[in-house]
Amino acid sequence: MSSERIAILGRGNRGSAIARGLVSAGARTPEAITITRRFEPPLAALRDERFRTTTDNTAAVQNASVVVVAVRPKQMDDVLEGIASALDAKRHVLISTATDVQIADIRARVGEAIPILRAMPNIGVAVGEAMTCPTCERSTPDRARDAATAIFSALGRTAFLDEDQMTPAPALCACGIAFFLRAIRVASQGDVQVGFHADEAIRLAAQTAKGAAELILARDAHPESLIDTVTTPLGGHDCRSERDGASRVLLRADPRHRGVGRAGPALVREEGRLIEPRTRSCTATPKLLGAAK
Repeated sequence: MSSERIAILGRGNRGSAIARGLVSAGARTPEAITITRRFEPPLAALRDERFRTTTDNTAAVQNASVVVVAVRPKQMDDVLEGIASALDAKRHVLISTATDVQIADIRARVGEAIPILRAMPNIGVAVGEAMTCPTCERSTPDRARDAATAIFSALGRTAFLDEDQMTPAPALCACGIAFFLRAIRVASQGDVQVGFHADEAIRLAAQTAKGAAELILARDAHPESLIDTVTTPLGGHDCRSERDGASRVLLRADPRHRGVGRAGPALVREEGRLIEPRTRSCTATPKLLGAAK
């Protein structure tokens, strides 16, 4: 367990989930985490959990070495300008979870020397199962990258990306968790229609989805190859004929693919990359950091 103190500026859903996730994972004690908010009453529940709380962002920064700014984009200017004088380039690492606020914009408000990273974990941090994609400048010191990796790997899995990938990545890894939750709900409705209780159906669907995800991660396998191990041609479990239809429905439901009329070709793995067989375009597979769960 690290003794490095963390200040989380913003007691919203994300800030609170990060704090609780770190404690649940055994990465920090509550006393090593300070959480701030502009108003005192919403902090009472966190104090009951032994977290340090304050309405003074500057004081929180002065008593921490890692500063996580977990506020809304429209609040970033005020928060950053308020803590700029308290930041020390030799001691602090600044991590922003705000959507679409570039590192250059943050640097313009806190100075050239402060190590800055961006990351947008999803709410899976609360149970140590998040997928987080941090980004930073090439000049970012190793100590800053290591600090971010230690935090987010304790909360799930981590893959560093270039900053220009930070717009599409959260659509899958941050907000995208809602897409998968909706898929579980829809899958459970089929069981409800044949007589299962709704709560039981959701548990069945959720555990099945978890098993599918764990198979992919544990075996480093492509989903289509695993589908082939489940299906039986012309048998009771032959879902291959449904593959294109299901893919088309899911693509239409994905906000990143609005207007897509048909599913694209299945991707196959080739030399560590995912290749579209018809177009031969490829997407690099980022290396995941953090132990397999």
